[in-house]
Amino acid sequence: MPVYSARVRRTGVTGRAEARQRGLVAAMKTEIKIDIQAQPDDETCGPTCLHALYRYYGRDDITLRNVVDGVHRLATGGTLLEILACHALRAGFDATIYTYHIQVFDPTWFADDGEVHDPTDVTERLRRQLKLKPEQKRLKIATRAAAEFLSLGGRLKMEDLTPALIKRYLALRIPIITGLSSTFLYRESREISPNNVEDDVRGDPQGHFVMLLGYDGRKREVLVADPLDDNPPFHTSKYRLSMDRLVNAMLLGILTHDANLLIIRPKPGQERPLSRRRKTPVKRPARATRPASAGPGEGP
Repeated sequence: MPVYSARVRRTGVTGRAEARQRGLVAAMKTEIKIDIQAQPDDETCGPTCLHALYRYYGRDDITLRNVVDGVHRLATGGTLLEILACHALRAGFDATIYTYHIQVFDPTWFADDGEVHDPTDVTERLRRQLKLKPEQKRLKIATRAAAEFLSLGGRLKMEDLTPALIKRYLALRIPIITGLSSTFLYRESREISPNNVEDDVRGDPQGHFVMLLGYDGRKREVLVADPLDDNPPFHTSKYRLSMDRLVNAMLLGILTHDANLLIIRPKPGQERPLSRRRKTPVKRPARATRPASAGPGEGP
């Protein structure tokens, strides 16, 4: 089996070029126009984000109910980002996952450019790992989902989580679905699953899925679309968040298997012009009043 270098790709720019690049990032300001419904219940933030992305790409034939029913829900509630990505691949889209799950993926499984170039080899390593750690139930779920994602043609990458990585796709008007720690994002008490009972002593961290739609380089703020309505402490479906807080919330998502980004795009030649994409606003149904969570180990 090939042994990969643990090094992740560097930009290679220095001096004036690096200063120029920083200036471009600082000046960037973009906002993707996209509507998102309120998640039907506490465990469907992932499918709700995925449905909003389908609508953005013109797939109005896929309803929210279609997505909720078609995304596997774990026994403990919620789902995994890899499962959302498999749904998108089956729907005819391209999907790339940037993962920070070092409890699942060893950094040495990725090549110098941060990408998995031999999905078969990584799938075999995942299976070997699972045999040696059979007591870890959530590892079993994550392994199966990751293996299916790779078998369907999904791309798996590991790069440093930086503003440049996030703005790279937002500048191309490609929304990002991300898993993160809702406990850190909302600064709320940890909770006892499965009923989401707040308990700052006995509770566990919870996970959540949101969408990233814009970036203001001068203010270092990211525009977030949140399917949880009413979400504490922002109380609106879209809000601006400091880049530092977002990155921290995303990396802390590793506690609940939620530290990842999902990039979904139409396959080459299947893109629809922005002018033809549906722009009518969607109604946000009855509120889900608790942070969407699926207990420790899986994001909602």
